Amino acid sequence: MKFFTCIFLLSLVLCVTSDNWARRAGKFMKDAFGGAKDMARAYTDMREANWKHSDKYFHARVNRDAAQRGPGGAWAAKVISDARDFYKRMRGRDEADRHADQEANRWGRGGGDPNRYRPKNLPEKY
Repeated sequence: MKFFTCIFLLSLVLCVTSDNWARRAGKFMKDAFGGAKDMARAYTDMREANWKHSDKYFHARVNRDAAQRGPGGAWAAKVISDARDFYKRMRGRDEADRHADQEANRWGRGGGDPNRYRPKNLPEKY
């Protein structure tokens, strides 16, 4: 937990080194919390959809949504995605699948269209 706290504080310092640091820090935090909420919503959507081969689509979609909030949202998406990848690695999950997840994460954070990963017949609701 100390590791994530240090990364968070370092990110704040690097992102808000200007004369309006308090306003920028507040926006960063707001975006980060919004990005975390986006991640939780997408996880709920993925579980609700229960659709084969849809996980890469949801990875790309949520990372795009969070990153569109701004630097704080992109930071939250990266931290949460990396933590999920670390958990999968510790559980001995398939390395190729983990790498494909991370590629979808990067694609989404970079502003790519998540429909690149959309499986056939996934309901339009998602």
